[in-house]
Amino acid sequence: MAHNAKFAIQNLFNVEGWVVVVSGGGSGIGLMITRAFANNGARVYIIGRSSPVLEQAAHEHGQSLLSPYGRIVPVMCDITDKDSIQQTVNLIKLNESHIDLLVNSSNVAKGKSDMTKGDLDPPETFAEELWRETVEDWETVYRTNVIGDSHLRAATSSRRWRLCPSWLARQARGHAHTPGVINITSVSGMTRTTQNHINYNVSKAAAIQLSTLLAQELRRRALRIRVNNVAPGLFPSEIMTDETEEVVRSTWAEPNFGKVHGVPANRPGSDEDIAQAVLMLACNQYAYGQTLVIDGGYLLEHP
Repeated sequence: MAHNAKFAIQNLFNVEGWVVVVSGGGSGIGLMITRAFANNGARVYIIGRSSPVLEQAAHEHGQSLLSPYGRIVPVMCDITDKDSIQQTVNLIKLNESHIDLLVNSSNVAKGKSDMTKGDLDPPETFAEELWRETVEDWETVYRTNVIGDSHLRAATSSRRWRLCPSWLARQARGHAHTPGVINITSVSGMTRTTQNHINYNVSKAAAIQLSTLLAQELRRRALRIRVNNVAPGLFPSEIMTDETEEVVRSTWAEPNFGKVHGVPANRPGSDEDIAQAVLMLACNQYAYGQTLVIDGGYLLEHP
């Protein structure tokens, strides 16, 4: 009987007492991830540029958590600013001896180009559509989706790999977990379709490659940090449209969703879908350098 206890769900995916930092954790997919860890007993620091968004998320979802040990702590931080990142890390240091998991889910999209202009319109029209994209749009997207993630990961590294007494005690019992990073990228960085936002897709492809490189480098003996990706497909989030998340959820509740958007699962991704993905990568100590695609089959229709 004792040998079977390790297969219990609560032991396989036990994050109780973990310290988790989630960038972009106040809304969209980041908030889904925040709730997944906090409801299972983790102390989750959510960071982002909008203090009202963070405070609302903490107030709305932090008061009724399933676990008495769970916490949602809002911390304002601009991940495109290294000084802001360092201040955030210093603040967390005041309360925590270590960080178990960093989840990079900050995300921004800027500018769109209508690629259908290349179907029937004159070449000049298509060229003008591409020319409308500005250098500022590209830089804004890259600063958050690639550079900001990299700087945040660098600033928190020394806190993630530091061995705290509780970690050593768990190691002595044979139950230690390695610290980890989970990057929330996107199928947009994998499909050959531009989806009418080239700069966003290129940034996500870069983020996936950056994760691959860092998975190789941070696995080293002195660090032993596991780096993995989750590449979501269509999930209700403000980043997907210019509408609020509530409007997106309502609009996407159409019966022919799969046909319209090319998703075999015939529905958008749910909170549970993303929660199951991140909890698996967080807890599975044998997962290194993986990209877990959670897209309802989107890439099968849009390779």
